[in-house]
Amino acid sequence: MNNLRLSLVQGDTRWHDPAANREYYGHLIAPLHGITDLVLLPETFTSGFSNEAIDQAETMDGPTIAWLHAQARKLDAAICGSVQIRDAGGVFNRLCFVTPDGALHTYDKRHLFRYAKEHERYAAGRERLTVEWRTWRICPMVCYDLRFPVFSRNRFNVERGNDLDYDLLLYVANWPSARSYAWKTLLRARAIENLCFVAGLNRVGTDGNGLDYEGGSAVIDFLGHPLSEAADEEVVSTMLLQAAPLLEHRARFPAMLDADAFTLA
Repeated sequence: MNNLRLSLVQGDTRWHDPAANREYYGHLIAPLHGITDLVLLPETFTSGFSNEAIDQAETMDGPTIAWLHAQARKLDAAICGSVQIRDAGGVFNRLCFVTPDGALHTYDKRHLFRYAKEHERYAAGRERLTVEWRTWRICPMVCYDLRFPVFSRNRFNVERGNDLDYDLLLYVANWPSARSYAWKTLLRARAIENLCFVAGLNRVGTDGNGLDYEGGSAVIDFLGHPLSEAADEEVVSTMLLQAAPLLEHRARFPAMLDADAFTLA
């Protein structure tokens, strides 16, 4: 494994305005060319987290997917965020992981946020995603998924022989300030229990429903220590994830060898 440069783009998403958000986030990430390997954008970064935005849902050949491809090429880096996508079976809160060579990987949010009635408007995904990028295995998820540790469990000798499924767990989110303590606590828990780095990317500002977001985007190491933690402001930060300490920790503390085997329904 090589080291990986990871950029968190904690922005104030414009409400129900995809074109304005593409312009806004495009401006924020433009300086990252040549200095990063992976860029994270928030959950539903073209609209904000809104059930009403379902009417603006794009298809996979729409302008936002084309924009993601263009940004990945410009930055020579992968870019990852979620968008409302209308596809067979309904509208999905779909995370897209796009690389500069034109590859596109998708994950449909499995755990829909019942508290906000997301489950009444959107279709749920079933399968989780693991992507290999610049020698790292990466598992990207969306917001409410953070509360369900079984789905994110880093299994041993399942997806790759004699090794863990992934090295980096990602969460892109619209996580309101009222539940910020849970956000901080669960990011740390997922890192410790899965023997991996965890990155959580949240938004800031106030959305069209009057909900406040205080950011708190963070990169957490495999011991649960924050390597980077953002305050309540628009910020773009880049962190170097070092492979050697991660591999040394797994060799020294191989808890994965004592884990319970299971299957997901």
